Amino acid sequence: MNVTDLSVMALWGATALYAIAMVASAINLARVADARVRARAAVAAGAPGAPGEATTEAGGASSPARASSRAAGIARSTTLVGALLHAVGVTARGIDAGHLPWTNMYEYTISGAFFAVAVLLIIQRRRDVAFLQTGVVGLAAISVGLALAVLYAEVNPLPPALQSFWIAIHVSIAVISTGIFTVAFVASVLQLMRDSRDRGTRWRGARARFLEAVPGATVLEGLSFRLNAVGFVLWTFTVMSGAMWAEDAWGRYWGWDPKEVWSFVIWVVYAAYLHARTTQGWAGRRSAWLAIAGFVALIMNFTVVNLFFQGLHTYAGS
Repeated sequence: MNVTDLSVMALWGATALYAIAMVASAINLARVADARVRARAAVAAGAPGAPGEATTEAGGASSPARASSRAAGIARSTTLVGALLHAVGVTARGIDAGHLPWTNMYEYTISGAFFAVAVLLIIQRRRDVAFLQTGVVGLAAISVGLALAVLYAEVNPLPPALQSFWIAIHVSIAVISTGIFTVAFVASVLQLMRDSRDRGTRWRGARARFLEAVPGATVLEGLSFRLNAVGFVLWTFTVMSGAMWAEDAWGRYWGWDPKEVWSFVIWVVYAAYLHARTTQGWAGRRSAWLAIAGFVALIMNFTVVNLFFQGLHTYAGS
């Protein structure tokens, strides 16, 4: 087995484990939501000892509680092992290429997905964010799977423009901020869903009962805001370092290249989101939609611009 095979096998293994973690996390959310709904119903009916519904008369855990605990444990362990395999795959790709593994769409995708999972794991060390796990590891599984099946590129020598120390600064910050924005995006989507359920407008059926295991819309909005604020600071450095790299490589800081323009568009959307939420009272659904718009612009910059626009950054689509 060579380094290329090791990278591909590790990434496929990470994809499989993320898929398992997504299913286990979804089961855990469903179990927790069912327990909360039953407990509230019992309290409303005035049943004595209703909050203890999760235990048996003998004091042991009930079947739903045990199932939820097992599902949560499986989700945590498979996410962690998947992240370790993911790290091996990305590192092996870098060793195989002889440079940092984020010089084309394939490498950027596997690296960005890794940082999204890494951000989730870091947050989990400080607070319980199991409600984010299904979305984050699900997106990671889809991203890495698509990267391997559709975007895979053989190792090639670096183009002259990329043979610079700036690649370790500019692109690494961009990849990390993309991971942070991804986790914030999941929080914003859950915020909208939970808010609609609380208002009674949408997501009221039994299939959406998992939202009972999700914090209130205000809590989700606060989490998304903090993540987006950190991501915005990093993206600001991404744009600035990109301009300095452009001056070093092409002799100008700004040239209205499609990639440069869209990177600035992303910055403007997230700046508008942060400004509107903090100074204009755009808390709630409107701020969530702005945050989602920023993430959509980020995805368009990575896909549409790379694949369909010609410019100095065209090599990024190779």
